[in-house]
Amino acid sequence: MLSQFFTIARNTFVESVRQPILLLLILVSGLLQVMNTWMAAFSMGRMSSAEVYGDNKLLLDVGLATIFGAGMLMAAFLATAVISSEIDRKTMLTVVSKPISRTWVILGKYLGVAGAITGAVVIMLAFLLLAIRHGVLSTAGDHLDMPVILFGTGAVVGSLLLAAAANFMYGWSFNQTAVTALLPLVLLAYLGVLLVSKEWEIQPITTDLPIKIVTACVAMVLAILVLASVATAASTRLGQVMTIVVCAGVFVGGLLSNYFLGRQAFTNEIVGVVERYEPGQTGSDDPSSRGAILDVTLKEPPRVEVEPGDPFYFGPNPNGVALVTGNFDPFPGDVADTPSLFEPTTPGGLIVLDAVGRQLIVQNIGRDPLRLHRPPERDDFVFTTPTRVAPLPATLWAIVPNMHYYWLLDAVTQNREVPTQHLVKIALYAILQIGAFLALAVALFQRRDVG
Repeated sequence: MLSQFFTIARNTFVESVRQPILLLLILVSGLLQVMNTWMAAFSMGRMSSAEVYGDNKLLLDVGLATIFGAGMLMAAFLATAVISSEIDRKTMLTVVSKPISRTWVILGKYLGVAGAITGAVVIMLAFLLLAIRHGVLSTAGDHLDMPVILFGTGAVVGSLLLAAAANFMYGWSFNQTAVTALLPLVLLAYLGVLLVSKEWEIQPITTDLPIKIVTACVAMVLAILVLASVATAASTRLGQVMTIVVCAGVFVGGLLSNYFLGRQAFTNEIVGVVERYEPGQTGSDDPSSRGAILDVTLKEPPRVEVEPGDPFYFGPNPNGVALVTGNFDPFPGDVADTPSLFEPTTPGGLIVLDAVGRQLIVQNIGRDPLRLHRPPERDDFVFTTPTRVAPLPATLWAIVPNMHYYWLLDAVTQNREVPTQHLVKIALYAILQIGAFLALAVALFQRRDVG
């Protein structure tokens, strides 16, 4: 069974890379990246410590958006070509008539399509990284990055010439040869650019290697693989046009889900935004320890009146999603009665001991104090009420693939670290989404008439 599964996946991969639309989208994406280096000059800032700054922020934003859109189109076209079109041509009947489960057919088709899309997206991301290294031509006096131009052009032209020669002499598929040759050549071109400076001097490979941008690119690949699973499910019952419509709907809906569903699902009233945090002079430096004091300074005075005894919640989201503190029971007693803060019946939590202007003095109370995996950080949002959850919008928000999770551009441009834990969560989220849509695809294909 596994042998048949991998045979289907291999044949699907070959058929996918032979599709003219794949090579066309790759080349168009590369051309758009070149045009972005000319058209993204809007003087959006000066030097900073981030990996991209000034006009290059817009270059990265537009470049990633271009690849996102191209990946969505690839997923829809390729999934339709290997499933819906085969059903229409009756060639799928030959496959399902063999002693193999329809489940393995769908999984093999997805694996082949996902392999082709991954290779194509890697090529497009390499084009983007070359454009980032070149930078935006903001003025007529800017110098061209000749290593980028020569190596990048050489990879594209070399692959096309190789594909043309192989097609003419051996009858090989032009599209397949061009795509399979372009992948290693463009990666070698980028490697060469990393080893050579703009002045043609040898440099360490890490000098111009943007780790955070590469991380954002990996997250982008996961998002496109999710869209490929959506296209696979849609193509089991729909034609090419409707599959594209469904993919575009999921794509746009995933980008807008935070606005239409997320803000309705979770609501809370912001008190302020953290400017800095320091451990209190008394108590432990560990914010999770019993009696720990947290000295929190807000960027501006609280938007609502904060009084001693009020609960203290904080988290990274303005609507109160994923609070670091979680929701806890409020303290019912008097904060001036210090022994009562640590009685066996006192629930663990954070309460405000004192509030003067932008300064909040917070303490971790309770016999079993509130466990925190980190202290307050700059730009965290502060609340004095637990986050309210609306069940229906929260359920819909959880079902719709949220494309914002894969969009790490803000972290890159703001020079913020992306924790490894966050990347693991993104990968698990993508795996769960892919599994759910493939399960739907299997269910839709089980009783599909292919004869």
